[in-house]
Amino acid sequence: MANYADRLSAAIRAKSSRVCVGLDPRVDGLPPPLSDMARSGPGGAAEACRIFCCEIADAVADCAAAVKPQAAFFEALGPAGYQALWDVIAYARALGLVVILDAKRSDIGSTAEAYAEAYFAPPADLPPVDALTVNGYLGSDGIRPFVQAAEKVAGGIYVLAKTSNSSSGELQDLTLEGPERGVAVYRRMAELIAKWGAAGVGESGYSAVGAVVGATYPEQLAELRAAVPTVPFLVPGYGAQGAGAAEVAGAFDDDGLGAVVNSSRGIIVAYRTEPYASRYGPAGYAAAAAAATADMAAAINRAIGL
Repeated sequence: MANYADRLSAAIRAKSSRVCVGLDPRVDGLPPPLSDMARSGPGGAAEACRIFCCEIADAVADCAAAVKPQAAFFEALGPAGYQALWDVIAYARALGLVVILDAKRSDIGSTAEAYAEAYFAPPADLPPVDALTVNGYLGSDGIRPFVQAAEKVAGGIYVLAKTSNSSSGELQDLTLEGPERGVAVYRRMAELIAKWGAAGVGESGYSAVGAVVGATYPEQLAELRAAVPTVPFLVPGYGAQGAGAAEVAGAFDDDGLGAVVNSSRGIIVAYRTEPYASRYGPAGYAAAAAAATADMAAAINRAIGL
């Protein structure tokens, strides 16, 4: 199987889309009759979320490069929710979508190995994910097991570098002392990410070890694109968090590669907001998601001159 970054780059080119659709199935965001099903109990909520995410995946399969299930929303529903997560992963992969699981796992030693095995070498009846988000702030020994496990299935990881949340600067914007005096923590993390992935650069010029860099910090996004040219980016913060196409343009190289941009609420509950609400309504939630994805893809393409 091809290098993860090469497969993602191929999907971007084939669909002319740099969009990653975040599958964050909040129960209070489900349209009727799924919202009614969700109120029947944890099992009903898990089934409603499974149906919702699978129908969204179906709708966006032609215009999204990837989908990103958020593990927390499934895990909050208990065992049935965890099963629903894996059902969604399997369904999206069968559609040919690149699946990035947002779980932000990390630990040291054998615990990190177990986390990595859970997602890249699950039991035989479950598919591995294509990529996994990982917290790199434990250092190399917390990353190595994920890199090794991902390599075995031509998968990838995205390591947190400069995250999109408003308080990220409390740690990530601090500057180092000593020989690297003045270098920001997020910049040093990005440099480590490039080092961790140096042996896995594919034909696309990108590594299977990527970085999470928020669209809400466009200057840092452009800075890191120049600083670590072989590191692919997962870019959250588009839409509901305030960033738009202009803010994410700096994530891409001259060929329009090097990143996927995630939007969750802006797509999966697009049926609640204009211009999609009046056009589709709750019953057309999947069609609204497809239209929002296509519009986002076109906006990003215009912003980067494609």
